[in-house]
Amino acid sequence: MNKLIANVYCVGRNYRAHAEELGNEVPTEPMIFLKPSHAVTTMDGRGLELPADRGSVHYEAELVLRIARDYKPGITVDELVDVIAFGIDFTLRDVQNIVKDKGNPWTPAKGFLQSAPITPYLAFPGAAETANEDFVLRKNGEVVQRGNISRMIFPLQQIVDYIAEHYGLGEGDLIFTGTPEGVGPVVQGDKLELSYGSQVLGSCTVASGPAAK
Repeated sequence: MNKLIANVYCVGRNYRAHAEELGNEVPTEPMIFLKPSHAVTTMDGRGLELPADRGSVHYEAELVLRIARDYKPGITVDELVDVIAFGIDFTLRDVQNIVKDKGNPWTPAKGFLQSAPITPYLAFPGAAETANEDFVLRKNGEVVQRGNISRMIFPLQQIVDYIAEHYGLGEGDLIFTGTPEGVGPVVQGDKLELSYGSQVLGSCTVASGPAAK
């Protein structure tokens, strides 16, 4: 990973079926939260050290955009993004439920170290062409998530416009664009593999984390 990372924006509940599987309301405008840049790491087959003592850890596979230039009104997402990756938004689900109930920020559940592993970058073919293939997450060889950006509630152009208008958007920013249905827990020893179309792009193993029951 040789490109500077600035802000790491994430879109919550951007697939209707995912919002519904967790019993959440479907949003009427993009739900944006942030991860620290220190959360980002590379899915290069290495083991990931995840929290082992803070309850369940869930995987959430997502398309990740890298912003190549500063946003200006009217710019298209195809002009704004140079490369994409696929990543996992690891989430401490028990912690998230607690902070949600208290009305507190999600950072304790979403912002821990190595909570945002991403595959090596691919050239961005444009929003329309990106929708021609599904992205798939396998856990221990079994497909657990399958997503396609055509099923997003908020398309890529709306996401970049919204983030830029409300928070700013510039070179080096990453955007995790939301996860489809099928999220679930990982335990120590699980292997996760992300692919796009027929191409395997990256993998990681949970080197430490919740113990298998």
